[in-house]
Amino acid sequence: MSRTATALLALLTLLLPSPNRRTLALAFAGVALCVASYLLGIYSNNRPSIAPQLSPTPGDCHPLLLPSPSSASSDGQLGFLPLHSAAAAFPVDQPPLPPLPFCPANFTHYCPCHDPQRERLFPTRDLQHRERHCPDPRDRPPRCRVPLPPGYRAPLPWPASRDRAWFANVPFPKLSVAKKEQNWVRVEGDWLVFPGGGTSFINGVKWYVTEMAKQVPLRSGEIRTVLDIGCGVASFGGHLLDYDILTMSVAPRDVHEAQVQFALERGIPAMLGVLSIHRLPFPSRSFDMAHCARCLITWTGYNGLYLLEIDRVLRPGGYWVLSGPPINWKNMYKGWGRKRQEVAEEQKAIEDLAKRLCWKKVSEKSTMAVWQKPTNLLHCMKKSKTLNSPPFCLRTDPDSAWYEKMDTCISPLPKLEVLEHTSGGNLVNWPKRLNATPPRILARSIERITIENFNHENKLWSERVLHYEAYLSNLPRGKYRNIMDMNAGLGGFAAAVSKYPVWVMNVVPVDNKNDTLGIVYERGLIGTYMDWCEAFSTYPRTYDLIHANGVFSMYMDKCELISIVLEMDRILRPGGAAIVRDHIDVIVKVKQLTDSLRWQSRIVHSENGPFHPEKLLIVDNSVQ
Repeated sequence: MSRTATALLALLTLLLPSPNRRTLALAFAGVALCVASYLLGIYSNNRPSIAPQLSPTPGDCHPLLLPSPSSASSDGQLGFLPLHSAAAAFPVDQPPLPPLPFCPANFTHYCPCHDPQRERLFPTRDLQHRERHCPDPRDRPPRCRVPLPPGYRAPLPWPASRDRAWFANVPFPKLSVAKKEQNWVRVEGDWLVFPGGGTSFINGVKWYVTEMAKQVPLRSGEIRTVLDIGCGVASFGGHLLDYDILTMSVAPRDVHEAQVQFALERGIPAMLGVLSIHRLPFPSRSFDMAHCARCLITWTGYNGLYLLEIDRVLRPGGYWVLSGPPINWKNMYKGWGRKRQEVAEEQKAIEDLAKRLCWKKVSEKSTMAVWQKPTNLLHCMKKSKTLNSPPFCLRTDPDSAWYEKMDTCISPLPKLEVLEHTSGGNLVNWPKRLNATPPRILARSIERITIENFNHENKLWSERVLHYEAYLSNLPRGKYRNIMDMNAGLGGFAAAVSKYPVWVMNVVPVDNKNDTLGIVYERGLIGTYMDWCEAFSTYPRTYDLIHANGVFSMYMDKCELISIVLEMDRILRPGGAAIVRDHIDVIVKVKQLTDSLRWQSRIVHSENGPFHPEKLLIVDNSVQ
């Protein structure tokens, strides 16, 4: 008998008075078993780690190996075995999908919902042909990848991109010829050069914005979100960035070819859109300021329909800035080639309509006039009959703006009882606005969204973005400028990446249970409504990074996932990146689809660790 066993037997004899042989035998066997288990554990833990080789049987799921953030410097891989029905239906080792082909060369600048061929089917009255007209899914849209233009090159990093871009990327010289005297854009060798001119920017956009700052509080942080209608190449929005102001620049796809594509190539927020018969895809009370510089819109036409839409999207106390005809008509009408009486009546009609909306004229200097929307409608409701104001809208939600027709009525504001208060609550100035609790949350206007939810989301997304940096090292380095969040929620992702030189298009799907886009705007961020079964209102190759949180789960039973992946591929720049966050079952499906696009992708754990079913699909096409 060994010394250890003898010592244990002696100890048991002391602890158990007068033991019989049976008791001693059972006690000794128990101790021996414990010692053997301990020694076996030491042996197992010191062996090299080898992933188990599983032989799947019918009905079982296959093992899925997921790399960890440190896998780049280690040969070990994390094992994750999905035990879910979807994973069984789409096993990891099933044959890969065949590569998707490229579309014909005439698809290079294809915008499915703004196709010049399709717009011919719609009336030109009210510019209806310039609105969104998406292909009918029953027509089986082409399942192919949009090809690159010949000679395409990676865009310049921000801020150099604001002033110049590669001509090969946006090969449209027409605008440089048509607007040559106005200095919108010039072609110089291989470059498109943006000198900051514009139809209303006689002395350049810097001078124009400096003059505006004398009439509107651009420097205080009161104005953060701006809507620019008929934006041209977005030089106005690009220069407002120097004031820490974020502008949603909107223009149609028209005879000027690719205005919005120019803007996005420069790294300036923009999207295709037009004032026609449907509301703009933004909630009510979104913008601190709306701007139109000679945008050729008949503001008083159709019973003031278009100015009523501007009133809907302006926050209480917001500003409307109009420059160009008919402002300052007394000095300018001859240069416009217009009749004196005609432009005088046009300005008088605008002044009258603004007054009927209870707007206050702030100033008129040079070619620029500024009005301000009231902070509430209490006094307007009392004067509405006297002013002959349009009626108040009663039938529709003022935030409803996805294929919602405009109406000739004033969008109501949240009710209040004190004349000095602001309808919907006051917004703090930027940059404090980003993390201050939005008024819509304070008012509990959206079900199940509380202050606690908001604070938790902010903390959560800060942690998630920190986790993303482990996989996309270019994120904090300024590699990505234009970012799209396909399911923005409360804007937490955009807030977390705001420390980088980026801007984010925050998309709130219309399929969401809660409409949170108003909250996004109250944080000083911008975005739009969207149905991801359709194509986004942008040109190909316009975003550097796409973030998709739960998007594929949301649309799994509504449309084919391949159509969403192809749309991501259309708008993602070559060398761009994507982060798909979803359930592991869904991630496996999406990985198959991205492999068919030849994307460089891998499945990794989220910040929740290896035992949580939520995973990430990291796409980094800069790694070839």
